[in-house]
Amino acid sequence: MAERLLIMRHGEAAPGHPDPQRVLTERGRREAARMGDWLAGRGDLALARLRLLVSPYARARQTAERVAASLGCEVEILPILTPDDSPAVVVDWLLEHEGDGPLLLVSHMPLVGALTGLLVEGRADRGHGFPTAGLAELTAEVWAAGCARLERFTAPADLA
Repeated sequence: MAERLLIMRHGEAAPGHPDPQRVLTERGRREAARMGDWLAGRGDLALARLRLLVSPYARARQTAERVAASLGCEVEILPILTPDDSPAVVVDWLLEHEGDGPLLLVSHMPLVGALTGLLVEGRADRGHGFPTAGLAELTAEVWAAGCARLERFTAPADLA
């Protein structure tokens, strides 16, 4: 049976330094809220079993917390979801956690694009461009390079 993985980029963030402490702008908060509310209204996501995993960076955590508020789930920090982490390491983690229910990962570019490219196309350099709060929905029998199918891609602007 195919498993579902949702990969989301954080909402728009303010400039700043150090990078891990950058926070969402007002627009970024609205983007996260819009996506969370849209996901909550979907009947096809098995929300009761959904695990929401997030980068430790502030802007990703803020995005995930807003989405979690809409979905009624907990947020789990996954340290391997920072912008410069390896998509191959995330794929290895996914393989170790197969069957854990649908997963929603909230992270950053370039990781979200590279991870999507690796899972769908078999190459991290073939990744999808993600606008802020963009969401890729993938299905696969096994989380391995080139084995996933991109079912849908949705950005906040698509929901306006």
